[in-house]
Amino acid sequence: MSRTNGRVASAIRPVKLTRNYLKHAQGSCVFELGDTIVLCAASISENVAGWRRGSGLGWVTAEYSMLPASTHERRRREVGAAGLGGRTHEIQRLIGRSLRTVTDLSGLGGEVTVAIDCDVLQADGGTRTAAITGAWIALHDALVTWREAGKTDSLPLLGKVAAVSVGMVEGEVLVDLDYSEDSHAEVDMNVVMDEQGRFIEVQGTGEQTPFSRERLDALLGLASGGIRELLDVQAAVVDGGLVSYGR
Repeated sequence: MSRTNGRVASAIRPVKLTRNYLKHAQGSCVFELGDTIVLCAASISENVAGWRRGSGLGWVTAEYSMLPASTHERRRREVGAAGLGGRTHEIQRLIGRSLRTVTDLSGLGGEVTVAIDCDVLQADGGTRTAAITGAWIALHDALVTWREAGKTDSLPLLGKVAAVSVGMVEGEVLVDLDYSEDSHAEVDMNVVMDEQGRFIEVQGTGEQTPFSRERLDALLGLASGGIRELLDVQAAVVDGGLVSYGR
């Protein structure tokens, strides 16, 4: 099958990233993966939820939303906890779990909460995986700001984390599906990995057909390659001190 912009099966979409996008958040970025655009922000407060008090440990939590005009047809806003749909709850938990895996919760300087906000400005497939990848940049920058403010002695990050979608479309295994591919994929999967190549989460569904172990291995292989590219982008940005990145 032919893909948008002539991409081969193993190619992710063009990546653009703009850091320090928001004035008041300790860390923020706009992460673009093709036509999917997510605004990620990390804000730190010196308190934790009641169930966490007395532990001496910090916490990382996440919220996710899609703006009304982010999709082809206007979406209604999900207002308040009662208004959040099951998909949104699932994605929020996924983002939080992914980031906590690479955060030293004992090194945040006490009972501190890092709140990650991921708002989808434009959706063209892979919004949850783009949110995780961009959120790591916002988290990193917020923790650097926290350390520079003297709130902690060292950077409480254990590594990087990134995510990508993979799937089977018209019998072909593809990485980083856009909406036109995802909307009729026979198999749909989201994969989250750390920089050591370890899986944090694998969400896979046979949307139209069951898939074999051979197909599963092929999907995970493509996901690993795509995530490695995204981890390289993260490294180039934070290690190179880049404010913006595009390719």
